[in-house]
Amino acid sequence: MTEPAKKRPEFRNIHALTDLPSYRLPAAGIVSILHRISGAMMFLLMPFIIWMFDKSVSSEISFAKFRAAFTSGLWIFPGWFMKLVVLALIWAYLHHLIAGLRHLWMDVSHAAVTKEFGFRSAQVTLGASVLLTLVLGAKLFGLY
Repeated sequence: MTEPAKKRPEFRNIHALTDLPSYRLPAAGIVSILHRISGAMMFLLMPFIIWMFDKSVSSEISFAKFRAAFTSGLWIFPGWFMKLVVLALIWAYLHHLIAGLRHLWMDVSHAAVTKEFGFRSAQVTLGASVLLTLVLGAKLFGLY
């Protein structure tokens, strides 16, 4: 006789304090959540993006003010904080782009809708967005 299969636990009502700390979100879920966060971040910081674009292309004087914002600061924000905001925008753009391409690939290629592909492509998305952000962040902070 064979033993009955062990029944998996059912989580219908997830309690935030007891269930969430032990819940392991798969890599694809992390990428999905970060895709939404990066999109919201880019949307909310759109006025800052428009200000940066306007100051960088209007004239030589406005470009000098643009550069000064990242060295001496802007209003009450120091220059290093401005660079961190731009670094967050760089990550948001890169992650959103790479995750969007991942989703498009899964929509187009029906062979790409497997558990293994989802896991691997999520790892590549996370790794590529962080790696490219580090490279561009090193340039932003003047390391090369």
